Amino acid sequence: MQIDKTIARRVIETVGANGIPPEGGFEYFSFGLDNYLKLFESEYFKDFIKNGGSSFKMILGAYGGGKTHFLYSLRDIAWKNNFVVSYVSLSVNEAPLAKLELVYRAIMANCMHPSPFDEVITVGIEKGFNPILTKWYHDLRTALQERKVPKEDEYDLFSKEVESKLELIENVNFKHAISAIMENLFYERPEKVKEILQWLGGFGYEKHVHKQYNILYPITRTNAFSMIRSLVQSVRSLGYSGLIILFDEAESIPSISTREKDLMLSNLRELIDSCAQVSFSNVMLFYAVCDENFLEGKTHIYEALKQRTSSVFSFVNPSGVKINLEDLHKDPIELLTGIGKNLCSIYQKAYEADFTTQKLDDLITILADSAFERRFGDIGYKRLFVQGAIKLFHYIRFYPDAILDAHAIHKLLDGETL
Repeated sequence: MQIDKTIARRVIETVGANGIPPEGGFEYFSFGLDNYLKLFESEYFKDFIKNGGSSFKMILGAYGGGKTHFLYSLRDIAWKNNFVVSYVSLSVNEAPLAKLELVYRAIMANCMHPSPFDEVITVGIEKGFNPILTKWYHDLRTALQERKVPKEDEYDLFSKEVESKLELIENVNFKHAISAIMENLFYERPEKVKEILQWLGGFGYEKHVHKQYNILYPITRTNAFSMIRSLVQSVRSLGYSGLIILFDEAESIPSISTREKDLMLSNLRELIDSCAQVSFSNVMLFYAVCDENFLEGKTHIYEALKQRTSSVFSFVNPSGVKINLEDLHKDPIELLTGIGKNLCSIYQKAYEADFTTQKLDDLITILADSAFERRFGDIGYKRLFVQGAIKLFHYIRFYPDAILDAHAIHKLLDGETL
């Protein structure tokens, strides 16, 4: 893939600053994931999920160990196969798994319809359920115009088409909300659309406002599962292959009360069990965590979750639940050097630099060894490596005649001045 100078600079800035991949552009320095992504595509996105199945996978990776990069890669493969994707960063304050109504809100806010690669890179990603409904609205209006439907008959045909697509949605209030949004899009009433989206997006229920749209109750913990199922059903009815939900516990699960922990684990178990039900079809859930320690305990909830997540995903067992990112590549040094060489190409494009290949290859290998030696530290060695690689490239650009050795690389990773 050829990369534009401006995009290259953006990638380098993001990776160098905090070690996390950008939403668009991470593809340019990916390495070692192709075979696994092809497996997910052939086994799930092109077949099982698209044809009505559902599945749950748990991804294990240290803080800074490549979880977000892997999830973004799954997002792109899912988009390629016409899935709506929702990437949700779970957190105690905004989307704790213990509060499903907030998880539903986060899923809705982060829904992303399939987007072209060049659009993601240059414009960014349009998020939320509203863009999906707006696209559907424009598609319906365009179809009516192409059929040359008389003006006076347009709304009747429009509303019949809308209602036919909503027949199989489980939650009546969800169905009423979608129907009301489409009607008010048709008649160009943006304020009313905004009112309905407030409820549909999980941001509150006002009886005197929402009752006029036949929305009769708020979204709470007790009906959150029904709302999530209805979201999946609506996505499928609009012609998409289904919904892929990417849950990312960006940091280790913090200390929370016993009650909250029990609720979190109970909700996780219910999500996993939902994937065995026909009513939860065309959906795949990925849950990325730093470690499995949160499953340690003596109650029946812990034991039930351990049983549900014990099988290991592999090429010979793609039905396995647990995906350990450390097991995806047999040689971590080869993985890091591959990533480093890709980052080097991006860096040279970003700064119009020209490095001596052999010298740099040797330094990248030394950097990979040094980063891997620190694999038991607080920061994942992959994140440490990519940040160190950008530091190295900067140093070589500013001091092209400098002589660097293993000792200098160690200092660079430790944040010392060379």
